[in-house]
Amino acid sequence: MTGSKPLIWAERFETDHRPMRILVINPNTTASMTDKIGETARRAAGNASEIIAVNPADGPASIEGYYDEALSLPGTISVVKDYPDVDGIVIACFDDTGLDAVRCMGTVPVLGIGEAAFHVASLLANSFSVITTLSRSVPAIEHNLVRYGLATRCARVRSTEIPVLELEDDGPAVRQRISDEIARAIDEDRAEAVVLGCAGMTDLTESLTSKHGLPVLDGVACAVGLCQSLIRLGLKTSTLGGYASPTAKSLAR
Repeated sequence: MTGSKPLIWAERFETDHRPMRILVINPNTTASMTDKIGETARRAAGNASEIIAVNPADGPASIEGYYDEALSLPGTISVVKDYPDVDGIVIACFDDTGLDAVRCMGTVPVLGIGEAAFHVASLLANSFSVITTLSRSVPAIEHNLVRYGLATRCARVRSTEIPVLELEDDGPAVRQRISDEIARAIDEDRAEAVVLGCAGMTDLTESLTSKHGLPVLDGVACAVGLCQSLIRLGLKTSTLGGYASPTAKSLAR
């Protein structure tokens, strides 16, 4: 139509009378953790988005280190193939498991909760510390910080030595260990913000923020909020270079 302007994405969704559809994938197979992640994602999204929170049928029950990451990739890729019509994707593992591979599978925004939380923390504070689960997970997080160009903003990656599945018990002793580590980060690292380094900690941010008086960030909420913004702006994953679509080839089984 002459004189009309192209619809930006925010207007398009309003015109279509439908919410954005965001796929939130827990790459491990623990359904109770997926439910917790879904609740956080829906609170963060509000009425603007439909959150589809799922986990693979096959793979490790938790992801604690490089080996578990590798085991979870086929299931994660399979889930993405099952939902071809979503507007954005969030990988809800703090190691950003499979993030690059999923970005090669389409053009919708794909965010990892680790990368999202690091960037949001860098917007709120001069330095931040990460509180994660086991010490074996620390190197992967440190490698990602270097890769994302944010290593100098992170004061330290700390481990609580709490196994991922123990977070599902949600007992007071678990919460206290995480809280104690935050107190040490403030005192020893001079951290001005804290990033919780596991999707299983997603329900602890409000109480820990209130207790310690600094921003305590959860990657699920950060990733969902950023994903919504990218969708509204009509931004797509670049297909030039590393995120080009995979070439067709036979797969031996």
